[in-house]
Amino acid sequence: MFIPFFETLRNNKVPVSLREYLTFLEGMRAGLATYDVEAFYYLARASMVKDERNLDKFDRAFAQAFEGLEAISFDQVLEAVDIPSDWLTKMAEKHLSDEERAEIEALGGFDKLMETLKKRLEEQKERHQGGSKWVGTAGTSPFGAYGYNPEGVRIGQKESRHQRAVKVWDKREFKNLDDSVELGTRNIKVALKRLRNWARDGAHEELDLDGTIRSTAEHGYLDVKVRPERRNAVKVLLFLDVGGSMDPHIKVVEELFSAARTEFKHLEYYYFHNCLYEGVWRDNRRRWTEQTPTWDVLHTYGSDYKCIFVGDASMSPYEVAMPGGANEHWNPEAGSVWLQRAREQWPDHLWINPLQERYWPYTQSVEMIREIFEDRMVPMTLEGIDRGMRELVR
Repeated sequence: MFIPFFETLRNNKVPVSLREYLTFLEGMRAGLATYDVEAFYYLARASMVKDERNLDKFDRAFAQAFEGLEAISFDQVLEAVDIPSDWLTKMAEKHLSDEERAEIEALGGFDKLMETLKKRLEEQKERHQGGSKWVGTAGTSPFGAYGYNPEGVRIGQKESRHQRAVKVWDKREFKNLDDSVELGTRNIKVALKRLRNWARDGAHEELDLDGTIRSTAEHGYLDVKVRPERRNAVKVLLFLDVGGSMDPHIKVVEELFSAARTEFKHLEYYYFHNCLYEGVWRDNRRRWTEQTPTWDVLHTYGSDYKCIFVGDASMSPYEVAMPGGANEHWNPEAGSVWLQRAREQWPDHLWINPLQERYWPYTQSVEMIREIFEDRMVPMTLEGIDRGMRELVR
């Protein structure tokens, strides 16, 4: 009966395999989600989603596959689903307070709840606001929306407010993880995790679980072992384009910078404008008075650093190709010369472009820098940064 669901997942580009689908069916046969829609949702997601980037696609497919469930008549529900009374009692004991259980019992239990709803739908002829009886909004009736009742039936409400509703697939908590969308700080962290080289250093310690188990077994008593905490030993040098055409991308670049500072212990950064020239800076307020010679940067950071440029690469072609082409000062050497020096100093290099990839061919300077970087330019999307991190760890 879940074949249409499986097909909907595939149609929404969720890469679910037949083996994963069969695992989901085994869970259903084992009764892991009996009479529990929330458990059904999480069972399906755990069984058929193996990459968190696909969580949003799964939520959309889930909502699409089971759209219309609320339209099923209560007669059909009661005929098709035989809910044991002892199960209802256990669920009530688990989720409801004594006062809330008393309210349900006062109404007559689940069967009476469904019968009362059908009756009120037949009797009610108009929209109702507030109150405790009619199907409406902002009240305490067990039927309706935007009100409160401990175990009511939600009707016509877009999303959960008290986290008591059964239908959970509209929440879409991971909607920003789609690998084609622009990034937020949390999403960028997910992508940057590809760039890792674990090493043990520093004074901080963590539990050595395997060592503790082994030592306890050998000595016959609990022998806790600790070891130096593992840290990401990757070294990153970040060059950030600021000003001009980068102004519309400030937010996403800030998010990238914030995520990088969290993920990498060894992170150095400098700002530049449009293209790399003979000077860079760390404080944009003092960009003209406290510049660092680019030669110093080239001589300070070894070739073991991963070098990442972030910029839209949109400028006059002369700024890349010609001495004196910079729009703010006279540059003795062309920007392409400095970019080539950076590539030679840091063999593991990458250019991240916040401009949408489909626009790249229409800007000559973008194509020029792509050529300088031998096509190591990726868009600032989850998929793009993930691809770039894979490139850097080759």
